[in-house]
Amino acid sequence: MKKFGLFSLLLLLVLAAGLSGCASKANGPEQKILNLNTTGEPTSLDPAKAFDEDTLEITNNLFEGLMRLDKNDQPQPALADKVDVSSDGLTYRFHLKKTKWSNGDPLTAHDFEYEWKRVLDPKTAAEPAFLLYFIEGAEAYNTGKGSVDQVGVKALDDDTLEVRLAKPTPSFLQLTAYPVYFPVDRKVVEKNPNAFADAKTYVSNGAFNLTEWKHNDHLTLEKNDQYYKKEKVKLDGLHYSIVSDNKTIYQLYQTKKLDVAAGAQMPADLLPSMLKNGTIKTMDGNGLAFFRFNTKKPPFTNAKVRKAFALAIDRRTIAEKIVGGGVKPAYGYVAPSAPNQFRKQGGDLIKDGQYDEAKKLLQEGMKEEGWSQLPTVTLLYSNSNEKYKKIAEAVQEMIHQHLNVEIQLQAEEKKVFFADQRSSNFVMQLASFLADYNDTYNYLESWQTDHSMNHTHWSNKEYDALLEQSSETSDINKRDQLLHHAEQILFDEAPITPLYFYNIAYAQQPDVTGIIRHPVGPNDYSEADKK
Repeated sequence: MKKFGLFSLLLLLVLAAGLSGCASKANGPEQKILNLNTTGEPTSLDPAKAFDEDTLEITNNLFEGLMRLDKNDQPQPALADKVDVSSDGLTYRFHLKKTKWSNGDPLTAHDFEYEWKRVLDPKTAAEPAFLLYFIEGAEAYNTGKGSVDQVGVKALDDDTLEVRLAKPTPSFLQLTAYPVYFPVDRKVVEKNPNAFADAKTYVSNGAFNLTEWKHNDHLTLEKNDQYYKKEKVKLDGLHYSIVSDNKTIYQLYQTKKLDVAAGAQMPADLLPSMLKNGTIKTMDGNGLAFFRFNTKKPPFTNAKVRKAFALAIDRRTIAEKIVGGGVKPAYGYVAPSAPNQFRKQGGDLIKDGQYDEAKKLLQEGMKEEGWSQLPTVTLLYSNSNEKYKKIAEAVQEMIHQHLNVEIQLQAEEKKVFFADQRSSNFVMQLASFLADYNDTYNYLESWQTDHSMNHTHWSNKEYDALLEQSSETSDINKRDQLLHHAEQILFDEAPITPLYFYNIAYAQQPDVTGIIRHPVGPNDYSEADKK
């Protein structure tokens, strides 16, 4: 057994007391409370703004949309009782079930229309708003080039929502299972735009509702007695502790104060043995860790310098020696789990060990810019997990070893980190991508010119044209060819460079069952049980 310091032990005792106290005091010792963890304060539990992994999971269990993904990752009717689709695939008419909000208000199609237009309102500044761009007029309104009246979303009556798409979108029903497509209680949000910042004013419609949010400490969710399928919800509640220290998380799990823990939250040096003895289980994931370069800030204004940094990184060492947990090095941007064997067909777009080429490109780039010395490079990363620090330190050493360049490291608390990401306040950033829906296009769309998620400021007209062409063809093979070409440009220009593909690794106590996990999409606890 590893020995931990006195501080870690004291922290563990305090947290354990808090976890057990919450379950017994607030809910009674006989109730079924699933103890979970998030590594940082939620950035936002507003469905319009929830976008990082932990926040999406919590929001997904507080709300429900028109569709919900089943155990086979397929969208099934949730609030929608029936869906009619026009022959051209452009018009969807959703007929809603009679359901209520957690405060007893009736949930209507008007709530959906209000929320989707709120997401698209430029004033909302909803980061995932681009996921609604498949809707007619959505992108124009969100980017200030159109009006809300042109958005193809309309409540025909309390029970019927009509949606007009800009172009056929085969994955549209899957998209409506994603949190940014969830409804909100219009009456509540119009009265209090900050209703989602406090448990006292929080209103939702999912299997659970938020009853306590002690910021930077924990969140408590209780079974929603207004949920339309409440008889199928076996748990009495969820308790999320907020703990970032991996050793503490491991000890909490070992002492059964946590029922579930992500593999990424466990100490990296323990992952191999935990995988070997079956404590941690894995399944296919859909996403990756990568670096983004700010192409508006020197030295990454130069493509050769960006490519030099990309080639100086040893991805296999990072994946196998630093991260562990069975993750695979990423030599492309689109993950192997994307449809139609896209990654296998595309092959590797970058290789480890090209260090001489990296040095050559760096020298050429500096000469082009007239630099005798490289401008200062600061690598930004989140301090919410010790793994990120280890990755940053390893890359710092790799860049020094292979390029003879010193880079500075800057760690930030999660909320500040994401704020700086949104405002492009970085030079080089350790970032992550989780697919919002299982489609190759979703990986590549973010790098289009002026896309809301393109924090690199990179722009390439040919890339934009390829993405546009791919979205207009129904020929799958032609579509993939266009996207392969686009991915190659992304590597040639190197506004980003991949590190490793995610898998889903988790530890789960033997008495916990029924959690629905998806390669794409957050965990679903609506059918979970605890013996």
